[in-house]
Amino acid sequence: MGCPSDHLKPEAIPEGEDAAMTVTDALSEEEQEQLRRELEKVEDEIQTLSQVLAAKERHLADIKRKLGVTPLAELKQNISKGFQDVASTNVYRKTSETLSSAGQKASAAISTVGSVITKKLEDVK
Repeated sequence: MGCPSDHLKPEAIPEGEDAAMTVTDALSEEEQEQLRRELEKVEDEIQTLSQVLAAKERHLADIKRKLGVTPLAELKQNISKGFQDVASTNVYRKTSETLSSAGQKASAAISTVGSVITKKLEDVK
């Protein structure tokens, strides 16, 4: 019989290949074969999707070339669209309105101060 502290020691947790072997051991031969077939099917689907994506990207590049869309023109369009998107947000509109209002109030205040200074100068003369 082992020492009483033996049952308090944590069991070694398998890592790497040992962990894979432990999981594989828990699966029946039929389950393992089914998973292998599924793995192969998913890998084939990924390869097919990659090929389709590459073909679509070539087609897209061809269309852009025919339309004369250059990377620079595309960048300008993206920046312009990004600015339009930002400008259409409520936060931007409210901030813009607030700054406009503040600017108008500041202009009025400066104008008033200028008028007062001008009047004082005229009074001094």
